[in-house]
Amino acid sequence: MKLTSVLKSAAVAAVVAVPVTAQEVTLRIQTHYATEHPTGRHLAQFIDDVQVMSDGEIEIEMFYSSSVVASTETFDAAINGILDCDATGGAYQTGKDPAFQFVGDIMGGYETPWQQYSWLYHGDGYAAAQELYNEHNMQLIGWSIYGQESLSSSAPIRGFEDLEGWKFRSPPGLETEIFEELGASPIVMDFTEIFTALETGIIDGADASGLANNVGLGLYDIVKHATYPGFHSMPSDHLACNLDIWNGLSEKHRRIIDTAWQKLAFQIALYNEKANDEAAAMLREQGVTLHDWSAEDRATFRKAAQTAWERWADKNERTRALVDSHRAYLTQLGLID
Repeated sequence: MKLTSVLKSAAVAAVVAVPVTAQEVTLRIQTHYATEHPTGRHLAQFIDDVQVMSDGEIEIEMFYSSSVVASTETFDAAINGILDCDATGGAYQTGKDPAFQFVGDIMGGYETPWQQYSWLYHGDGYAAAQELYNEHNMQLIGWSIYGQESLSSSAPIRGFEDLEGWKFRSPPGLETEIFEELGASPIVMDFTEIFTALETGIIDGADASGLANNVGLGLYDIVKHATYPGFHSMPSDHLACNLDIWNGLSEKHRRIIDTAWQKLAFQIALYNEKANDEAAAMLREQGVTLHDWSAEDRATFRKAAQTAWERWADKNERTRALVDSHRAYLTQLGLID
């Protein structure tokens, strides 16, 4: 056989042997974070990781700052096909089902992000939470947890006894119930109203965010006390996708997205731990007093939280299942009796 014929035959065989290109997919995801926010920057890295690991087979179109629908409507937008995935948080959906409180912000439960992650991945948390999401035709991919939030105050808040009559900005729902149980006077107001309310004395303090974020908000230009490390609230954001969209992805694509999200979660927790520690050092130098509650006072707060959890658990079976799951795991960790 002539050399040219051999080469032509080899070329044809090579063309025939080329595998079919994997199906390319585009996922439309909305987040409530802005591009310049630290979490927004981590989300950009997540997008890059997914695209690189998939060799460009997965493209993510991220809508920042809730630019398609309101933050509270993101979950429904994914259910209804306006979006494919929701990168906000479960706590936005407590009006849909109170059980979402216990995948959004447990309040007074775990002390660190790592403990809360361990419930999800090494307790029965993932299975328990997945049943809730699947009921709404959604798939929970994972969480991102930036750490404990800090209370900011114009007066010392050294322990639970200082909460008596303390007027502070609170988000609605479970938190107000817990603090009322301890004698505080939570006032539900929009996040944007906090600064003026502190300036005018309408409130004595605020539950706003983590210590570093509170510095960015300028709260410590007005008030000179804060709890640190925090203990009362540790909200989790989530990545949740339309169940039909998720099931339609290849196993390879699902694993890539899951792996990239776990990297994002790890990095967000690390980044914020560092940022909060740096903020704490700076604030101490500026004369802000940081109050680290004693183990006894934390236990008192956690006991009040459990009373509120039980009231919520009675609302429906799904909430009861999640509360019982958390209680069992917190007991295993030695955080509650």
